[in-house]
Amino acid sequence: MTRRTIVWFRGKDLRLADHAPLRDALTQGEVLPVFVLDPLFFAPDNARERPHGIQFLIDSIRALQTSLVDRGSRLLLVAGKSVEVVPRLVHAWNADRVVAHRWVEPFARERDRCIAEALGDRFALYEGETLLPPGTLRTGAGNPYSVFTWFARAFHRTATVGEPLPTPRALPPVPDDVHAPAIALPTCAELGIDRNPQVQPGGEPAAVARLGRFLQDAAAKYPEHRDRMDLAGTSRLSADLKFGTLSPRQVWTAVQNAFGGTPAADSFLNELVWREFTHSTLWDRPELLDGPFRPAFVGFPWQFEAPLWQAWIAGQTGYPIVDAASRQLLGEGFVHNRARMISASFLTKHLLIDYRLGEAHYLKYLTDGDWAQNNAGWQWSAGCGCDAQPYFRIFNPITQGKKFDPHGDYVRRWVPELKHVPARHIHQPWHAPDSVLNDAAVRLDETYPRPVVDHRFARERFLSTAASHLKSGSLAENPRRQRPPRSDST
Repeated sequence: MTRRTIVWFRGKDLRLADHAPLRDALTQGEVLPVFVLDPLFFAPDNARERPHGIQFLIDSIRALQTSLVDRGSRLLLVAGKSVEVVPRLVHAWNADRVVAHRWVEPFARERDRCIAEALGDRFALYEGETLLPPGTLRTGAGNPYSVFTWFARAFHRTATVGEPLPTPRALPPVPDDVHAPAIALPTCAELGIDRNPQVQPGGEPAAVARLGRFLQDAAAKYPEHRDRMDLAGTSRLSADLKFGTLSPRQVWTAVQNAFGGTPAADSFLNELVWREFTHSTLWDRPELLDGPFRPAFVGFPWQFEAPLWQAWIAGQTGYPIVDAASRQLLGEGFVHNRARMISASFLTKHLLIDYRLGEAHYLKYLTDGDWAQNNAGWQWSAGCGCDAQPYFRIFNPITQGKKFDPHGDYVRRWVPELKHVPARHIHQPWHAPDSVLNDAAVRLDETYPRPVVDHRFARERFLSTAASHLKSGSLAENPRRQRPPRSDST
């Protein structure tokens, strides 16, 4: 018997390949591809809170529209709140069911609970945002993992990553009796967003091309180059994984097929396992979007000085590697992972500013702004998260710059007022001889600021503040020193 299925594309599965809900709907009969323009993201005020992500999202929806038309179908755009629109469409179109991919975020789970309450067993969720269903891996005692190393070991020991589902060659046309209002996909301008040409293009074809370039160019030297901010050593697939223009299973399989068993493949695939860990952690602990994982950090005496906050946002702290990261975020909606960690450590530990402010700022401007990973990365850097770095580990922005941007090319790209400063001085220009600064046309406190805080003073202040606050129990936890995670997964 032919069944009519609404395939609800929801912004994290904007592809036709490896799409389990779509594949299942095809086996049942009629397929109604739908995207809901929910005001949570598409109201102008809300869209302006995610300018780069919305730009990528619009590109990806447009590419999905084209792919559906090429295969004989079309995307039905409907505006309104999802919890109201989707049940209404089921009745208006006489649909037998709605299928979609599961999300891990608490607000999304509440959305799905409401829809399931309205539709009952006519609403089905499929896995696909992660390699394993979130919450699958458990310790021997049946608890969620809180240490990545043990989670990763369990994953590699027990997980089987299947082959991605192929892209359908053809799709059935939308039935003639299905009527949807003629709504055009909004442009960035219509949402009040200035389109940023530096943001990487969205869409499944662009994602597939990025994956291909990574496998051809950077993947073989990934372990050596992934932390170098001056090199194109990462995959740049983080936004594709966030918006689902590629599935994690596609990426995993492609890397395995190309480099499986090599140190390069192992290093890269472990970053996908880190992504699994962050999503599984948020699934089990949804409260992490509101507060720290470690209870001892509740009530931590963060400080806030508006001039320091603004200096960090604008890239005017006087620490070139920190400023480069801040400007890259605003300039192209992306920050190299090593720079993310340096920037987050500086905000929380040098400036003593609450990690949640930095987390929200990054979530606003990152194209790949993923709730689970962004939160995990910021809590890790602040020392308060699940499997976080020890509170007493404080990145030195000078030595980090020298090590991971040794020639200063990353700084020169994003802090052009320092472009003529020699490499030996570029990460510490305030110590450069006057003759060097004159030759580089740098006038401290005029063309480029002196440091807003002294590193040694800031380090001792944070250590003293943290030790005093945590003395009641956290110091006894002996936090494990783990390899730094990857905020962008890749």
